[in-house]
Amino acid sequence: MSVDLTVVVPAYNEEIRLRPTLDAICAHLRADPERWGTWELIVVDDGSTDGTAKIAREAAAEEPRIHVLSDGTNRGKGHALRTGVLASYGRRVLFTDADLATPVEELDRLDAELTATGADAAIGSRAHPDARIEVHQRRLREWLGRSGNRLIRLVAVSGIRDTQCGFKLFDGDRARAAFADSRLDGWAIDVEILRHFRRAGWEVAEVPVRWSHMPGSKVRPGDYGRVLLELLRLRARAVRRADLAVTGLFLLASVLLYKDLWADLGHGYLRDAGQDQNQWEWFFAVTADNVVHLRNPLFTTLQNNPDGVNLMANTAMLGLSVPFTPVTLLLGPTVTWALVLTLGLAATATAWYWLIARRLVRNRAAAALGAAFAAFAPPMISHGNAHPNFLVLFMIPLIVDRALRLCEGRRVTRDGVVLGLFATYQIFLGEEPLLLAAMGMLLFSLAYALVRRDVARAAWRPLLRGIGTALMVCLPLVVFPLGWQFFGPQSYTSVLHGDNAGNSPLAFLQFSGRALLGSDAGADPLAMNRTEQNAFFGWTVLALACGIVIALWRSALVRALAATGIAAALLSLGPKFRIPHTDVVLTGPWRALAHQPLFESVIESRVAMICAPVIGMLLALAADRLAAVPRRRTRAAGLVVLAAALVPVLPTPYPVRERGPVPDFIAQGVYRDYLAEGESLVTVPLPDPGSAEALYWQSSTGLGFRVAGGYFNGPWGPDRIGIYGATPRHTSNLLGEVRNSGHVPELGPGWQAQARADLAAWRAGAVVLAPQYNDGPLHETVTKLLGTPGERVAGVWVWDVGERGGAR
Repeated sequence: MSVDLTVVVPAYNEEIRLRPTLDAICAHLRADPERWGTWELIVVDDGSTDGTAKIAREAAAEEPRIHVLSDGTNRGKGHALRTGVLASYGRRVLFTDADLATPVEELDRLDAELTATGADAAIGSRAHPDARIEVHQRRLREWLGRSGNRLIRLVAVSGIRDTQCGFKLFDGDRARAAFADSRLDGWAIDVEILRHFRRAGWEVAEVPVRWSHMPGSKVRPGDYGRVLLELLRLRARAVRRADLAVTGLFLLASVLLYKDLWADLGHGYLRDAGQDQNQWEWFFAVTADNVVHLRNPLFTTLQNNPDGVNLMANTAMLGLSVPFTPVTLLLGPTVTWALVLTLGLAATATAWYWLIARRLVRNRAAAALGAAFAAFAPPMISHGNAHPNFLVLFMIPLIVDRALRLCEGRRVTRDGVVLGLFATYQIFLGEEPLLLAAMGMLLFSLAYALVRRDVARAAWRPLLRGIGTALMVCLPLVVFPLGWQFFGPQSYTSVLHGDNAGNSPLAFLQFSGRALLGSDAGADPLAMNRTEQNAFFGWTVLALACGIVIALWRSALVRALAATGIAAALLSLGPKFRIPHTDVVLTGPWRALAHQPLFESVIESRVAMICAPVIGMLLALAADRLAAVPRRRTRAAGLVVLAAALVPVLPTPYPVRERGPVPDFIAQGVYRDYLAEGESLVTVPLPDPGSAEALYWQSSTGLGFRVAGGYFNGPWGPDRIGIYGATPRHTSNLLGEVRNSGHVPELGPGWQAQARADLAAWRAGAVVLAPQYNDGPLHETVTKLLGTPGERVAGVWVWDVGERGGAR
């Protein structure tokens, strides 16, 4: 049995308006029998408690083409529509709400649209520019409706202005297939069906209609929230089990790498973090403190008192430190530190997996392999010791994907806006990674344009237009924070990293210190420190990558990836580099960028990090091609080659040492008796990039005092060159030298006067010497400088030099 048209009307407690609705539909269809041909009208009574079912049966007794389906329980609009559509026989299926807020005459428009365009669905739209709203809802309901539709577009079906208008005409077979696959019973059924059409590649046309608000609507304000909850359930069910398994494996790998840190959060300290763990915990703590007390999150005087620290000009990662404020306040900054590292690494791997699976390969295992290398590559693991801003890169794949969407030229304005928002958020996660990502994308774009000029000709206009839109969105949002960073208090112009900041060519062949077959002894001489092993891919991985490029050379994508990796590797060598085992020094391509704005602050060896996702994508392409090989022996041989190359660079767990205790003088709050408002605690020696335990004393005890000196990026000299730590003073230099050497120099009146001047500049309230290496010579030095041996209080030596001391 088949008919030309089926009309489905879901009804719940509609005894007042159901009969006029049925009469209007039947009259319209009878009026033009040549156009509508054979038809049927299905009323689905969704467990009504009034006379709805009786009225429907009376109408059916008068018109045999009306069929009534009843359910004893109210299950929701979605269930009612599913029941009606699956019982239909129509070549086309219309469903309409029982109130006929959209008059049945609008069926003519929808039918004409399907006939003219060959679309698979024509849906009524109240948000279309040509739609006519004859009777408006209350302003609050209209606002809720518009807001709900925006969220629905964001979560489920982008590009459709009005998903919830209850007047839709479908191709019958495709409607029945979509409803058979549906699962939702509530108001979100419209979105689920439209999403099914989109995913199946079936065309949906949005048609403007007349619409009037009808009293007695069953839609309540809270239903918009229920729709979103149903959509989240829908999205959750749409996630593949393989994707969940891969994400779980990434999280497990991340936890295993940081297991020793998690095992002892109270005393554990990443062994190779230098002083960065102290610094990062302090960043998380001070940001939470600023948020709670509604202070400026871009500045503080808790370090480097009284001059302070420009937090925007440091790696405070406000994009995470602000939302993690509740965790920091409840569980402490060390827990936040561990969570950011662990979850950030897993999130980065998952984001690369999503991008590679979406854009590059179909085989999920191949995508997982490529993403695992991109996120767990040796340079990433090196930064995992101490630099979450270079580890938490989950926004970079999203930015890459959005740029690729711009090249497609479909929704340039929308994608440009989203790209601008993504870039804004990444700025608050890390500006240097964003700059490196932009470099990598530019290198790839140029290389791909050379090998696929046809694609470049079609893509460059929408890409540039979208980037312009992104800039218009991003710049107003970041103009104040960036203005503060570059021109605010304690801002600086550039950071000097010395002449050895580039990679040695040997660094690419050497295994890193954290690699399974690597060693610190082999890697240390080739890197600035253990957190800056920015190459160290190992010769086995490089050999494999070269073999993949040769085998897949016909692919334009592979050639562009290879060019991107080689260019990034060359740039990472720095302005000049020495050919290994010779005295020949060559000029590197980085020389052209070394003194340009922004680039002058980049550690050039980090440019090699671009190679990590490049190699990851090459691995994914090779594994995907390998999975399609029909011969088992060939596949097995390929897997053996992959394993042999990758096993040597597998990362090993991060080693942890025990951190020193907080002195009782700090932990018990005794310091409060010595510090007046605005005064700082001067620790001996002052905290600096080589010794910043005082920051841990602050962050672990509630940030109750300020310190002189510190570990941060700040200005030095008349040119405001960026340095690590506070501007050095004679007294701070002296104390640092005594601690390192154990030698106490001759200290006359000049040194004593200098010490008094420096203490005044620091607004010192107390000088504190905690037990440490060479604390005897340090005590002797401070005694000579201040003319008094101080007093022993709560486990430390204290010299009371502030206002409260004078009062006592």
